[in-house]
Amino acid sequence: MSGRALPQWFDDAKLGIFVHWTPASVPAYAPVGPDPFTVAARDGWERAMRENPYVEWYQNSLAIEGSPVQRHHRATYGDTDYATFVHEFADAQACWHADAWADLFAAAGARYVVLVTKHHDGYLQWPSATPPVRADWHARRDVVTELADAVRARGMRFGVYYSGGLDWTFGGLPITDLPSMLAAIPQDEDYVRYVDAHWRELIARVEPSVLWNDIGSPAALDLEALFAHYYGRVPDGVVNNRFDMLGVAAGTVHADFVTPEYTTATDARGPKWETTRGIGTSFGFNREEREDDYLSSRALVHLLVDVVASGGNLLLNVGPNADGTVVWDQATRLLALGHWLHANGEAIYGTVPCDGGVTTNAAGDPVRFTSARDADTRYAIVLDPPARRDVHLPGVDASGALAVTRVDDGCELPYETADDGIVVTLPIAPAPTPALALRVAGRR
Repeated sequence: MSGRALPQWFDDAKLGIFVHWTPASVPAYAPVGPDPFTVAARDGWERAMRENPYVEWYQNSLAIEGSPVQRHHRATYGDTDYATFVHEFADAQACWHADAWADLFAAAGARYVVLVTKHHDGYLQWPSATPPVRADWHARRDVVTELADAVRARGMRFGVYYSGGLDWTFGGLPITDLPSMLAAIPQDEDYVRYVDAHWRELIARVEPSVLWNDIGSPAALDLEALFAHYYGRVPDGVVNNRFDMLGVAAGTVHADFVTPEYTTATDARGPKWETTRGIGTSFGFNREEREDDYLSSRALVHLLVDVVASGGNLLLNVGPNADGTVVWDQATRLLALGHWLHANGEAIYGTVPCDGGVTTNAAGDPVRFTSARDADTRYAIVLDPPARRDVHLPGVDASGALAVTRVDDGCELPYETADDGIVVTLPIAPAPTPALALRVAGRR
């Protein structure tokens, strides 16, 4: 697998939707705050775990003495066990409709969808032939296959997330820091067989285009054999780096892409990357989040443009309510992002980064550049374009004749050369928009 070329579909896709829908969406509580990585860098991992803003970690946060989740849980639910939420969640899933999700994700402009099939609490989103160690700790319907079919019917690809490193039905609670997280990865033969069986079952069941593992794997899991089996079944599939992040970094374990979280601080010259984050501060749905805690639709457009101009993909997470409804404040932002992409997606999908991809022009306007694969066409995307007609595009070579057009409507625009690029004149000052996309091509 060494030297395996990245399948072009993944590099071209640019936008995926991640779905965290777990039993923790029943209590739907976590303290709202910075992501754990930011907190850990500032105050250490013990505080990051104790004040974890990720709802899907509810069961672990509940087990940490004095944590905000534990205090909330005792005040709200008394001594109710997490298993109660599991059973309530399984009941609530009867109301879910895969088509509603798939319609929304397609309208958002996503090219692939990755579903959490098992998170750290061990709940399975399909009735597996290798059942969980706790009775009824699984969906009563095949959520995985239903969503795969609905997503593919709308022209999107489908991938599966599976927590291979952590499964609290096998123990490991509480995780209070990084050493305890590593120690919580089950290493016994039963768990190795369990993980391997689930991966192979998911591959056989839905032939996913993406295998998205999390928190490592038991050391004895034969990753080379698993990947060979997967690529034999899905030749253009991709696997992420979280099966063994240290091994990938050392060059001893294969991965098709790396997965920064809540950050875009990545070297565009390195391997293919896909950054992931929630629309708010959690992946799972958090009832404590308010509208201001979510990225605005404007910020989502800017995030996607920045990621693509730097060579990455954005895996944007949706956290549905326990009954499967996508909450209003998340859905409206997805639709707004899709509205912008419907008009300007040519500057995003199928592009590659180019020199000067992330820059600022002389007037202080942020400008992002992408390029068509044939390199004959560049796209200049001006973030929050000011209400003036002249737009300065730095670094554009005007030594030959150019055709400059708006991506959304194809309107050709006049331009003049400048010391370090060109100045394009719009027919009228642009109305407020998150970003203005311009096509710059050699005139033929």
